[in-house]
Amino acid sequence: MKEEIAKVLTMVQEGKIDADKGSELIQVLKQKVEAGSKLVEKPTKYLDKTLKIRVVSAENDNVTVNLPVKLIKAVLMAGHSIASSIPQSEKYVKDLDITLIIEAIENELDGQIVDVKSANGDTVSVIIE
Repeated sequence: MKEEIAKVLTMVQEGKIDADKGSELIQVLKQKVEAGSKLVEKPTKYLDKTLKIRVVSAENDNVTVNLPVKLIKAVLMAGHSIASSIPQSEKYVKDLDITLIIEAIENELDGQIVDVKSANGDTVSVIIE
């Protein structure tokens, strides 16, 4: 950017453009650099995102859960095999397709995943952000 500003100043000095036009060009150059730096911001790594589960009940039995995606990926396999070996929880996890969840994480699924609204006013939403 310094080179471009120097060229603009040289053009003003040589009388090729007037001072107002030079000032306008310098402003445009500065705005271009600011816009470019905003685009170059470091993107968020997917594993640094959070899985957010929100349950809002008509009876005010509300639930808020925030889990780092990194933790979910690390615990899924171990947790599922442990849960399936406990007799009381076996019926809850037997139909859970853990590979589907892991594939969603590996494919960096993002945004709203679940949005359920029941007739009695309960809502459930699952979001990765």
